[in-house]
Amino acid sequence: MSDQEDANGWAPLDPGMGDGRPRSPDPDPSRQEPQQQAPQAPPQQSTSGWPQPQAPAPQPGTQGQPLYGQGQQPYDQGQPPYDQPYPSQQHTGGQPAWNQQPAAWGQQYPQQYPYAPGYDAYGGYPPPVKRPWIVPTPRGVPFHRMARSEAHNWWRPLVGTVSIIVVGLGVGGVLGVIGLIIQMAVSDGDSPLLDDPSGTSIFGNDTADIAYALLSLAVFLPLVGLAAWGIQRRRPGTLSSVVGRLRWRWMLACAGMSVAFCAVSYGLSLAASLSVENEPAGSTTEGAWVGWGDFLLPALVIVALVPFQSAAEEYFFRGWLMQAIGACTLEKARNGLTRALSVVFRTPWPGIVLGAALFTSGHGYTGWGMLDIFIFGAIAGWLTVRTGGLECTIALHVFNNLMAFLLPAAFGQLSLEQGGIPWQYVLADVASMAVYAVGIVLLARRFKVETSTPGDGPADEHPGPDAPRPRRPGDVPGPQPAY
Repeated sequence: MSDQEDANGWAPLDPGMGDGRPRSPDPDPSRQEPQQQAPQAPPQQSTSGWPQPQAPAPQPGTQGQPLYGQGQQPYDQGQPPYDQPYPSQQHTGGQPAWNQQPAAWGQQYPQQYPYAPGYDAYGGYPPPVKRPWIVPTPRGVPFHRMARSEAHNWWRPLVGTVSIIVVGLGVGGVLGVIGLIIQMAVSDGDSPLLDDPSGTSIFGNDTADIAYALLSLAVFLPLVGLAAWGIQRRRPGTLSSVVGRLRWRWMLACAGMSVAFCAVSYGLSLAASLSVENEPAGSTTEGAWVGWGDFLLPALVIVALVPFQSAAEEYFFRGWLMQAIGACTLEKARNGLTRALSVVFRTPWPGIVLGAALFTSGHGYTGWGMLDIFIFGAIAGWLTVRTGGLECTIALHVFNNLMAFLLPAAFGQLSLEQGGIPWQYVLADVASMAVYAVGIVLLARRFKVETSTPGDGPADEHPGPDAPRPRRPGDVPGPQPAY
């Protein structure tokens, strides 16, 4: 040591350390001392299992700046550096680790892929969803347009009508053959139909003839419902009313009104008979009480079968036919004349008129009798749309036929013969039906019967002028108390 250093008491500085004063760069590069790199610390292990990135070695002149890993946390402690693979031994999630093959479908991902086992059968796509056969009825539509659903096509009403008629007539023919076989087995004589094919009697017995006639018409009742389900893809209950079923409380009220109709009709018929000279077949103005022995069996047959026969006719003519015609609205036609006619076809009147005409053709009346049957069918069709169902027409038809069959049977005048009816009886019948129609309209207001569909199906794009209007702003035609 020098004397100066001993006097001050300081030891000389290290050769590699400075004294804190800036120095000028040495012009000779060969004289510069090589830099010593600091030893790197071993990598730290994080709690997540991933190795932590290491901070780079400090560079000269950067002692005052914080380095990555010194005073700052990495962006994601659980994320490995970009140049390091995921460690498979630490992977416990639902996704495969890097450089690993995924497990079989449905084994490793039961929560994420519940339909995995079926994907292979459909090329990796989810299995198709099976659509229900029954199509919902459009909401907010009247009774005659309930068949125009999403499954409607022009051929469905036509094929359904032809199928009902062909199958119904075939079943009726089979029942007739079975009846003839039974008659030939229990009696010695031949059937009157075999002796005289032009006659009105089939079995030679009025009770048997009435039973066969009523039963052959009653078979149409299940056929109509089957056609609605199988061909038009809708519930058979949509033939009954806008709520998809028979409203029994409302039907009971209509039955009471039908009893009043029968009383009015019988009274007017007695008054009309005073001015009629030639009484038609089945008139009750002539004849006497046949007694309970001869009346009981025909009465039981009539009471047992007339409700089904009357209901079958109403379901076919006022239910199926009216809705089949009402489904053909012509609203998608491009012809100018056809589009003009679509305004009319969206109303119930084509179904009412055509249904009444076909209903008349199914009877054997002539002259004024045809007018009587046509007016009956037209009033029944109008009441069906006005009340949104078949309840009032079924009740009217049942009680009218009960009176038409029971009274002649009680006086020994039971017959299937149909012909001309004097105009006086037609006038009395039309007047009584008008009274019944007015009473049903007033009763429907009291019961607040529903006249449009409150279903969950799609709304009708063309409700037409006959659709019910909202009762107040914000109201839509729909749910009302059903009876």
